[in-house]
Amino acid sequence: MNPKPQRSSSSKSSPRKASQDPLERLQKILAHAGIASRRACEELILEGRVQVNGVTVTELGAKADPRRDEITVDLQPIHKEAPIYLLLNKPKGYVTTVKDEEGRPTVMALLHGISSRVYPVGRLDFQSEGLLLMTNDGELAQRLTSPDSHIPKVYLVKVHRMPKPETLEELRSGFRLEGRRLKPCGIEIHERQENPWLKVTLTEGKNQQIRKMFAAVGHPVHKLRRVQFGPLEDPYLKPGEWRHLRPQELTTLKHL
Repeated sequence: MNPKPQRSSSSKSSPRKASQDPLERLQKILAHAGIASRRACEELILEGRVQVNGVTVTELGAKADPRRDEITVDLQPIHKEAPIYLLLNKPKGYVTTVKDEEGRPTVMALLHGISSRVYPVGRLDFQSEGLLLMTNDGELAQRLTSPDSHIPKVYLVKVHRMPKPETLEELRSGFRLEGRRLKPCGIEIHERQENPWLKVTLTEGKNQQIRKMFAAVGHPVHKLRRVQFGPLEDPYLKPGEWRHLRPQELTTLKHL
């Protein structure tokens, strides 16, 4: 990247020869530094919030050398942080984002004692609760949230009245929602009562998918709690509490 303070939006400004240290894509450098997931870092670049050696970069193809170039976000230098992996049991009434434009409380307010900059992997809506992975490992976050990851996520869902067997089978087999067919999912009866608890397993995560599915067949969701994310589960982690991932959990997660 050209160190001269002229404005540029292209990685072609770099005069370094191929024989020197290889350059890396800027969004990858930012993700490795714990700024956000790679996808979110791409948005920061497109918004003109990233600078390299004083030059604002706005193209996703831009590259830099993390060991030599001065890289800033909103003019603040980035620093390589040690990777951190947390499991949080999100209570309802919190937004699964770092900041909220409406001023609602976010999951970040629950991470007392954590000074590292972490962010949530995936989302749970405002009224939902359950397990949420928090990390500053942008590479892992990108892989886990990729549409091709097919990582199973298990939810306990309390719905209005017991659906008929044929309705459950319709939902399991690839329900058509908002003009597209969803991937097949697992649905079991967890607690049989007037308003039953169902165990739902998804391998994709469309926005409020479970709520929309059951509302579409006349059985709106009363409560929704995620109890498993890939290999991660912890029935003893109370709402609002968090813990560091255990070594074996992290190893399993990285090998998915």
